[in-house]
Amino acid sequence: VMLPLAFAKSGDHVMVAKIGGNPEVRKHLEDLGFVIGSHVQIISASKDGNVIVNLKDSRLAITDLMAKKVQVVPQ
Repeated sequence: VMLPLAFAKSGDHVMVAKIGGNPEVRKHLEDLGFVIGSHVQIISASKDGNVIVNLKDSRLAITDLMAKKVQVVPQ
C-alpha cells in the first residue's frame, strides 16, 4: 500500500516507491537522497505535515509539500 511520506508516523520504517512533482522538485528530492528503493525512518512527523527523517545516516527535515510528493511503502 503506497502512501505519501507526509502521512507516515513517527517511528515508521518505509521505503521510497515513487517520487512525484515537476522535474525540479524530483531532482531536489533525489539530491537529498530520496531515490526509489531507499529506506527511510521517520524520526518525527508533526501535525502540520512537516517530517524529520533518517535517510542514509543523515537527519533531514522536509516540508509537508515535499513530503506529499514522496510515495512510500511500509517496511
